[in-house]
Amino acid sequence: MCGRFTQQRPTAELAAMFAAEPAPDELLPTYNLAPTDEAAVVVERADRRAIRAYRWGLIPAWAKDEKIASKMFNARAETLATSGAFRESFRKRRCIVPADAFYEWQRQAGARQPFLIRRGDGAPLALAGLWSGWHHPETGQVIRSFTIVTTSANRLLSSIHDRMPVVLGPQDWDLWLDPLNQATEELTGLLQPSADDELVLFPVRPLVNNVRNNGPELIEPA
Repeated sequence: MCGRFTQQRPTAELAAMFAAEPAPDELLPTYNLAPTDEAAVVVERADRRAIRAYRWGLIPAWAKDEKIASKMFNARAETLATSGAFRESFRKRRCIVPADAFYEWQRQAGARQPFLIRRGDGAPLALAGLWSGWHHPETGQVIRSFTIVTTSANRLLSSIHDRMPVVLGPQDWDLWLDPLNQATEELTGLLQPSADDELVLFPVRPLVNNVRNNGPELIEPA
């Protein structure tokens, strides 16, 4: 799964990386991004690719209220095409969630030890995501939200967890983001674990366990 991640780079840098329109407002760097927080995502609509701030935790268009989002921060790759919550977004509303790193936990001696996972070369991760727009029934506000797609863990991560987010390579970004591409069988083929040597992981201090902690000391090796 993926329950916390970091976004440290300026959105202008992300825009250049993904050949996208920059976000209207700069988001502050965050080292402990949690569900219900806003995060920068890459979306493509009407031939225009852009960086936008969406809320983490997908709210399906048919939801009665936004409370469902707390259970929708991850989507299993194996059931995207059949899930009532994610099927429509998988067909038409895919996004990329840039992340500098993400966290995972392992229980050790009765305590939860956090680990940080990132690319070995330090480049950002392009996590596969889905997004949705939901109209608040009382205010009429449109809330745009997203979820991160997960798959089975590779050999590296399987030592601490059985799931991991899908990391897309640059060669797959156009295919994944294209809203006109509804070939779900082809898209499902992209949802594979990362190569065993692509990522590195190391333990970090339990500071990350508290969502109120948010500074560069969270990503330092323990």
